[in-house]
Amino acid sequence: MGDETIAQRIPPDLWTLHGSLVTPRRKAIAVDLITGLKQNRAWFPQHRKYLADRQPATLTVWGPRDHYMPEESARAYPCDLPSAELHLLDGGHWLLETYLDEVVALMRDFLGRCADRLAPRRCLLTD
Repeated sequence: MGDETIAQRIPPDLWTLHGSLVTPRRKAIAVDLITGLKQNRAWFPQHRKYLADRQPATLTVWGPRDHYMPEESARAYPCDLPSAELHLLDGGHWLLETYLDEVVALMRDFLGRCADRLAPRRCLLTD
C-alpha cells in the first residue's frame, strides 16, 4: 500500500479528536517523556531483564513506516522474547486508524490462544 493510500485511510477528523483528548496533564506527560529520553533509555536494561526473566505472552503489531518508532524497534523484542509474535503491517504510526480490522483479528486470535498465560500478574511497576 502506498503512502497516499495509507493517508486516505486515516479519518480527516483524527487530528480534531486527538486534540480534544490532549489535557494539560497529558501534555505534561508527553513533554516529560520527550525531555527525559536519556533517563528513559537508561531504564531499558531493567525493562529487557523483566521481559527476559518473565517471558510474558507478547503480541507485537507494528507499522514499519512509523518514523517515530522504526521497524528495528519492533524487531528487537524477539531478542528477549523468542516466543513473541511479530506482525508488520504496511502502515505507520497511525496503524489502528489504517488497519483496525487486521489488528483486531490478530489480537482476538492471540488472546484466544493465550488466555491461560494472560492471567493477572503483579505489575512491572510494583515489582
